[in-house]
Amino acid sequence: VVVLSLLMYPVLRSLALQLHSAITGSYISGSHSIAFINCLNEQIAKDIARAIMDKKLAACVNILPKSSALYFWKGELEESTEILLLVQTRTSKIGELSNYVRSIHPFEIPEIISLPIDQGNPLYLKWIEESVPRD
Repeated sequence: VVVLSLLMYPVLRSLALQLHSAITGSYISGSHSIAFINCLNEQIAKDIARAIMDKKLAACVNILPKSSALYFWKGELEESTEILLLVQTRTSKIGELSNYVRSIHPFEIPEIISLPIDQGNPLYLKWIEESVPRD
């Protein structure tokens, strides 16, 4: 019984939080995330952003202008110019988003990093919720 209770705790906690959120209208911290994806140039960034939106993996993708990057690649210090995508989505979609972007991205190892959204404008967070279908 103790082992079963420990194993069921995450599921029960998640259900309780969802029920609380539905009743009170409050936001469940971490339900949504922002993913960061780097791209070689603006055309690749637009193509990837459109592909993400076509698959309904995000509510919004911001394309940020060029930035300089310094990084180690295969033991050498490299410098490049990159375009950054900011992808607003459900946290539950991050795995699918990452797999999809890796399948279409020209980089051998694309940067795909996500951070959960702790708090924000409740109406905006609700809009993300409505814009990205559940699993």
